Amino acid sequence: MARTANPVRPMELLDRVADYFATHGVADLSLRPLAKAVKSSPRVLLYYFGSKEDLVLKAVARLRERQRVTYQHMKALPYQTPGEACRAIWRHMSSPQNARLFAISLQIFTLALREPQRFADYLHGSIEDWLGFLAAPLTQKGYSETGARAYATVVVAGFRGFLLDYCATQDRARVDRAVELWLQALDRVSLGNEPASLGERRTG
Repeated sequence: MARTANPVRPMELLDRVADYFATHGVADLSLRPLAKAVKSSPRVLLYYFGSKEDLVLKAVARLRERQRVTYQHMKALPYQTPGEACRAIWRHMSSPQNARLFAISLQIFTLALREPQRFADYLHGSIEDWLGFLAAPLTQKGYSETGARAYATVVVAGFRGFLLDYCATQDRARVDRAVELWLQALDRVSLGNEPASLGERRTG
């Protein structure tokens, strides 16, 4: 009698693989040490996930799901200004654990840029998720969608640049001071002192 496949097993393995990626990254990934770490075998991993490339895609998607849950919780908190929200995000992003995850995400981003068709969803989501998250408070305040997304693009680029610097140098004091200067400037723009730079406000 044939054994019935356990529908829970693939999800358990995928979570373990995602945990492995969060610790070890995806550069030079080999199935054998990965399988040993997640208490499985290369044959079983390929059975459930089809190929090493597909396993990477699914595990990366699982990591992004976890990240979305965290930031959706932060999004629900009351912030007086966009800069206040960004300060909270920066504290979270630059914590030791999450800075490590950012460094790993750079590996994934580099891999995605090398294979943009395979990783199209990842590339799209890694930009659009953040743009939507950061633009929403401004559109609620009356800015046009175009202006709010332009502001959000500045914020996303800033976060990535500061995190890259911090991961490379570990110079917390210098980078934190730079982030504060940047956020003070962003608040002056987003609060309407220079509305033309964000596009016209909606009327009516």
